[in-house]
Amino acid sequence: MEQPATSSGEPSQASSADASDETLTRHTLTSLRSLIINPSSPVSLINSILETLTRHLRLSRDSLILHHILSLLAELAHRSPDRSAVIFQAVRSFSLSTESPPLAAESLDTLASISENEEICDGSFFVSLCFDSLPPSRLWLLKNAGRFRVRPYLLFTVFLGFTRDPYPYVRKAALDGLISLSRSGAIEDHSLIKGCYHRAVELSGDSEACVRVAAVQTVSEWGQMLAASAHGMDRMKWSNEVFIKLCSMARDMRVDVRVAAFNAIEKTKMVSVGLLLQTLSKKVLDIMKESNYPGQGSREQKEAFAFSGALVHGLEDEYHEVRDAACCSMQKLTALSSQFSGEAINLLTDMLNDDSMAVRLHALETMQMMANRGHLSLKVLHMHMFLGSLTDSSSLIRDAVRQVLKSVKLQNMELFRLSVYGLIESMKSYHQDEIKNLSVLFNLGRNHGRFTESLITKVFNEIEPASDGKLGFDNARVSAFLMLAIAAPLCHVKNRCKIPVPIFSYAVTMLGRISSALVDEADQDTLLAYLTHCSRSSNDHEMHSGNLLPSHAKVQLEADCQLLKSMNDMFSKMGSIWSAVKLGHINKGLRTLRVCKGELAILASEPSGISASVAFAEQYLRIVKLLSKIYIHFLPTVNYCNYRVGNLDLLLVKLERRLRDIRHQFIGQPKEELHILELILFSYVVKLLLPEICCCEITMRKLSAVLFQVEHLQEEACMKPSSFVSELEKITASTPCHPSLLRKAFSHFSLEKFELSGRLEYASAELTVPGNNSENPLYFVCGMPVAIPIKVKLGSIPRQRRLWLKMTIGEEPTEFLYLDTKLYADSTRFSYSAPFYRTPKVLSFTLRISIGMECMSEIIDAASRCGGPRYELTFLTPEMDAYLSSEKSIHSLGTGV
Repeated sequence: MEQPATSSGEPSQASSADASDETLTRHTLTSLRSLIINPSSPVSLINSILETLTRHLRLSRDSLILHHILSLLAELAHRSPDRSAVIFQAVRSFSLSTESPPLAAESLDTLASISENEEICDGSFFVSLCFDSLPPSRLWLLKNAGRFRVRPYLLFTVFLGFTRDPYPYVRKAALDGLISLSRSGAIEDHSLIKGCYHRAVELSGDSEACVRVAAVQTVSEWGQMLAASAHGMDRMKWSNEVFIKLCSMARDMRVDVRVAAFNAIEKTKMVSVGLLLQTLSKKVLDIMKESNYPGQGSREQKEAFAFSGALVHGLEDEYHEVRDAACCSMQKLTALSSQFSGEAINLLTDMLNDDSMAVRLHALETMQMMANRGHLSLKVLHMHMFLGSLTDSSSLIRDAVRQVLKSVKLQNMELFRLSVYGLIESMKSYHQDEIKNLSVLFNLGRNHGRFTESLITKVFNEIEPASDGKLGFDNARVSAFLMLAIAAPLCHVKNRCKIPVPIFSYAVTMLGRISSALVDEADQDTLLAYLTHCSRSSNDHEMHSGNLLPSHAKVQLEADCQLLKSMNDMFSKMGSIWSAVKLGHINKGLRTLRVCKGELAILASEPSGISASVAFAEQYLRIVKLLSKIYIHFLPTVNYCNYRVGNLDLLLVKLERRLRDIRHQFIGQPKEELHILELILFSYVVKLLLPEICCCEITMRKLSAVLFQVEHLQEEACMKPSSFVSELEKITASTPCHPSLLRKAFSHFSLEKFELSGRLEYASAELTVPGNNSENPLYFVCGMPVAIPIKVKLGSIPRQRRLWLKMTIGEEPTEFLYLDTKLYADSTRFSYSAPFYRTPKVLSFTLRISIGMECMSEIIDAASRCGGPRYELTFLTPEMDAYLSSEKSIHSLGTGV
């Protein structure tokens, strides 16, 4: 390898000469490549190598050797531009003489790469290559014509000529070339554009489907160019002709051609209203008979009207791909004419019953665009199918319907009433959609003030408290009416609002749900001020004129506000607790925590509407206690053994579990979520400072992932990062991570300035085995599966989370059972017979069962999953015992297994 680099060069030349006289081997070719890429190789040696390669290119029959020779020649041309012409001619001769399609294509690729770097290929050479080559080579040349430096007009001539090639894939490649040429904008001559368009129209009747697909796209692209290059009325004439042709091609026998036709129709920018309306009717309309459209001569009239009902046929097609494409085309065409939009609504509502979710979704997106433009005119006959989509099994479909309702302007009271009751039914069927439905109801009330007043007047008796003073705001119907009512004053009308005043007072008791639904419109304080103002305003209606909250609602609201304030006062003490711990005064910090825990126990004993916040505070105090015990291990001047804080490994395991529970069981505002994520980041920093306990690489990946979430939440909430987060950003930016940066971030961590911003949602569950105890066990047969009858009550479980039933006997392997979402889709309570398969061969045993919810960010190692949950579980219930016996007559159980 080093020999050719000698100053004299004689040994190298001798070796290359020897190589030229022998059959080339892969080893020899590798040596030649090293000589080619070596900048110190003498010119004479390179010339000798070039001669050897070109001679073997002519004489060799080994396809593998020829492949390597072509690769070396391309490398040589790139590194020695002065030899490019010689190499080019040698490769060209080989490409014309070889009968191997792969080698021919490779030689053409070599020619193209040389042409890209050197101007040694003119247009005539490219044309000669096209006409001298075999069909596979012609196909390759047409597909890669852009790599050769050929003038656009010459390229246009070549492509147009090869559209008459006898081989279909060559014709398709030629049409594809014309499409790419049209997008470059290089061809401007009107007559050339017209000729190309008519050639594409001719090929739309080709016998091969692949050619017809390309012809559809060519008709669309060059047809648009033809219309754009025309003047005056000719522009509309050509646009109409192209539209008619594309609609006719949408009736092709092949699915892919029909899909391509509708995709091309979607790009239409200008067309007569009459033609648009004709696509919605299979019968020829009177407007078409009276107008002068292309092709209305006696012989051509039948062909011209072959496009009638094109969209109808597309939407009725047996293949969902065609229906989907037709729906997308209609979506774009509705922007061209309000009259067309009004007629299209009948077809669109029919498409909401389609089997394909993509078709239903595109139909709703089309209605959404029509509503945004003010072109959507719903009628009563449409509402059953339209509102029925609010109970569709797909959340995407339900969301799309809600978006339409937010934008549409309903024309009469009946449409408004049907829409409201449709949303109420959706709230009953899908509890997880409550917030979204309330948001839509608010928009309906704001956009239809008079309809809202009329409806609320009729249903006011349903909203008022019962005779016992109990408010029924958990009822979906009452909640919907309240949300609708409070939006009516925002309607832009001159007359005074006639909503009964007490309604605004009642609405205050569901302030948390209202603020969640209107999170993009106003914060909770603004909403409270608005409702208070409306509840004190004068009203023309002759109903209740009270201007204050009902006494029971006022008491409950004041109690909740006071409880939240007390908890935030308690959270404000966390900063001083952490400061004491950092100074080594852990006993002082833990004493303060015990005082806070006692205060919280007193607060928890009082009934409130914010029990989830109390549960959050209880878990938070446990986490602060663990953090304090962990921090003391890192103080250099303190002997942590004297404080009986526990083993660091066990403390970290407990902290990880507590943080996982509080992160995934509680759903709050971004402020609370950010704080919990900072606590998780701190736990990762602790682990990174202890490499002997955990894997630093895995921990660093987790830290980076959580830090990314923190940055995203801060951006959404427009919050500045804390000093702790800022230091961590420096850590992730440095590779590798330096321990000094970790220690600096560790020192910046703080628990100050945290408070709850409002109500939290708490994912909870209750689990029972009815009638089962040690004296009344369930019967089982040893070695056979047994059904465990359970009753479950769920609270605020996110729809996308999966629930698992964990079942354990002593030290035996744990058995997991997935609880299908269908069990609790319609209700928060359900009964279920859970099968347990590993029954032991004993007289009796105790089965410990609990319910866990998957934490979507905590993936379990695949080796330890064993068919159970993919993610780590946070347990919503404590473990409870289920007693089983293989003896039916048993009255008491001894010690279980």
